[in-house]
Amino acid sequence: MNDVTISVAAAEFGRDMEQGYRTIAALLEESRNRGSQLLVLPEACLGGYLPSLGGGDESEPARRRRLESLPPALELDGPELKRVADMAGDMVVTLGFCEKAGDTRYNAAVTLHGDGILGSYRKVHQPLGENLCYDAGDSYAAFDTPVGRMGMQICYDKGFPEAARELALDGAEIITSISAWPTARTATVSNMEDDRWKQRFDIYDRARALENQVIWVAANQAGTFGSLRFVCSAKIVGPGGEILAGTGVEPGLATATVDVAELIGAARGGGMYNLRDRRPSVYRTITKEPAHA
Repeated sequence: MNDVTISVAAAEFGRDMEQGYRTIAALLEESRNRGSQLLVLPEACLGGYLPSLGGGDESEPARRRRLESLPPALELDGPELKRVADMAGDMVVTLGFCEKAGDTRYNAAVTLHGDGILGSYRKVHQPLGENLCYDAGDSYAAFDTPVGRMGMQICYDKGFPEAARELALDGAEIITSISAWPTARTATVSNMEDDRWKQRFDIYDRARALENQVIWVAANQAGTFGSLRFVCSAKIVGPGGEILAGTGVEPGLATATVDVAELIGAARGGGMYNLRDRRPSVYRTITKEPAHA
């Protein structure tokens, strides 16, 4: 057996960087107490997310407030991520931040440990005016870590099956999907379990794990930020689409111990190996740009 213990957080992060470091430190301590080798934190841990999402119904004052209240932009090799790497030590940690590359900003994720950065990613799919605040990334790539071969996604990416499939075909066995996923803006409900965006979030997580027969680890923001209220629902999903551990609609840390090779081998060895049984020659239109693009 080659067990890996994974912890994933639903936790609140805002603009206060020092508070963010304290929250990360507390989650690292609890993860260590649980014997974890991998901790997955939400999108926009360092400096918080956007205070609102755009869209056709956004007022001009709300749009100005959003564009004037951006998170701090951090360089990939800067002291802020080095500080987290030093805190991580021998634990592998995935987290989100706003990346600065020259004059360009990206909604980004990084996986690191005490020796430095293991992999980085820039969010490809942008919802509801996020493109006004960040440039989009243009690639997916898996990478090797002490806990296995991993891939990363951010939030809205999970709504696109091709994105997860690209990582699985590149050998990712553990895919981390980090989010600042809010409740629905219309047809709101008092019980977050009944929120349609929360239910969509959960369906995507289970579907992407099952389609690709991988370990799927979904972190999310908690609490509120600006006009957004986050659904929590951090979870670890097995390659059969089963939820192995989750936080529900509350903040917290979910933990599961898995034998990655054994679980994936069992899922793919039962006669239904989705990656092997693909027929790309039949999927003629998947990679074509739509005529209206």
